[in-house]
Amino acid sequence: MQFEIVGNPDYGELKVVLDVGDVVLAEAGAMSRMSGGLEMQSRMMGGFLQAIARKLVGGESLFVGEYTAKEEPGYVSFAPGVPGCVQHRKLNGDSLILTAGAFMACTPGINLKPVFGGFKALFSGEGAFYLEASGSGELFFNGYGGVIEKEIDGEYVVDTGHVVAWEPSLDYKITGMGGWKQTLFSGEGLVLRFSGQGKIWVQTRTMGNMAGWLRKYC
Repeated sequence: MQFEIVGNPDYGELKVVLDVGDVVLAEAGAMSRMSGGLEMQSRMMGGFLQAIARKLVGGESLFVGEYTAKEEPGYVSFAPGVPGCVQHRKLNGDSLILTAGAFMACTPGINLKPVFGGFKALFSGEGAFYLEASGSGELFFNGYGGVIEKEIDGEYVVDTGHVVAWEPSLDYKITGMGGWKQTLFSGEGLVLRFSGQGKIWVQTRTMGNMAGWLRKYC
């Protein structure tokens, strides 16, 4: 299997070249085009209960598309639902935390399960659950706008709407900007305060801000 990411940072797209026997899984609706010899079927990733949990609390589709090169090589291209950047992370028995809607595609060795973000996450506007991707294989995720990879050693504060993914070696908590009064009247929302050592991925735009901007003209 080979892959290529093109179009970053504005209109990222993932192209996967499959040899005979190769399989790739992708978020429902992500496929933009594929060669005619591939076989595609929908299935529940991880079984019924995990798929239901991801749908209800993780913000992901109930089904994923499974693309297989059974009799001949082929290729398939995937594009995220919003304009932005596609990222790749190879997992070797480790894991990565994704925010809702960030998952795009992976190889069969990756498992996704919802992780509760804490009660304050209920009021963040970004969903109360995250997705933990674990196992061994290739993982692809996306953000809205450009995606910045940041190495943290200490403390780092990010608006909840701008966080795409982070390594579980980092501790985090959801707080307001200063006190709750300042949070309510400053125009800023809740933030994720990371501490420790590890990497995070931050998107330069948010759907919430875009929706608010569009409402001015509707």
